[in-house]
Amino acid sequence: MNAGTLIAMGHEARLMPPSFVKGYVKRGKGDALDAEAICEAVQRPTMRFVPVKTVEQQGILVAHRTRSLLVRQRTMAANALRAHLAEFGLAANPGIANLVKLADRAFAGNDLPSYARRAFEILIRRLAELTEVISMLDRELRGWHAENEASRRLAAIPGVGVGVITATAIAATVTDPGQFRSGRQFAAWLGLTPQQRSTGGKTRLGGIPKQGGRYLRRLLVVGATAVMRHAKRTPSPMTDRVNSLLEKKPFRLVSVALANKLARIAWAILTRGDTCRP
Repeated sequence: MNAGTLIAMGHEARLMPPSFVKGYVKRGKGDALDAEAICEAVQRPTMRFVPVKTVEQQGILVAHRTRSLLVRQRTMAANALRAHLAEFGLAANPGIANLVKLADRAFAGNDLPSYARRAFEILIRRLAELTEVISMLDRELRGWHAENEASRRLAAIPGVGVGVITATAIAATVTDPGQFRSGRQFAAWLGLTPQQRSTGGKTRLGGIPKQGGRYLRRLLVVGATAVMRHAKRTPSPMTDRVNSLLEKKPFRLVSVALANKLARIAWAILTRGDTCRP
């Protein structure tokens, strides 16, 4: 039974992250012990709860997860086709378009065995089907983006404005931005801040954790990477800062730092109801 059903029945539903409740489990694993830990955790004054999403937001996130799965499957099929063509001495530059041209060139000749030709036809047909379905989901997400004010404001952020995918994902995931006290807490929730390993008054920072919103974190890092690749051609205060960091830090470290910055900007836009002003 989900939270929406409980709310419709007149109850007050509160969702807690399982990792926050785990610390209150005394020993072992059982229904009674879990229930006791939940009752203890829900009474803590500092406990953070997960806002309940609307049915519309859940539907948009299902579309996002389905699209992400299909993109991975298309990448797998493309890599398989590229590797098999390389066995026959056929290679091309990265990209789906170049791969399709390479396959057409391979079919133009008569050097391929009949068994390999049929296998290549199956892979190419699979690539075309996946591309068509992904395009359909993209159109649906763009339609929801045009109707959602928060998503349109988020799309104006550099890096997020590369497409509507990141904007719609943030707008559908972050139900209540006020649950985060600051942009840094929002970035930490996404897993874009280093882990704390401090003790004895000494501050020690570890690496970037794998916890948090993995899907949103990946989209923000990809958007930040796109901004960095065009930093030298499109001068702006943000790209000037990126270029100065690249002179001292590795590329991937700067991309995560820029993704952290984009996450803070997104939190400010959602909280204040404002637009991005670079």
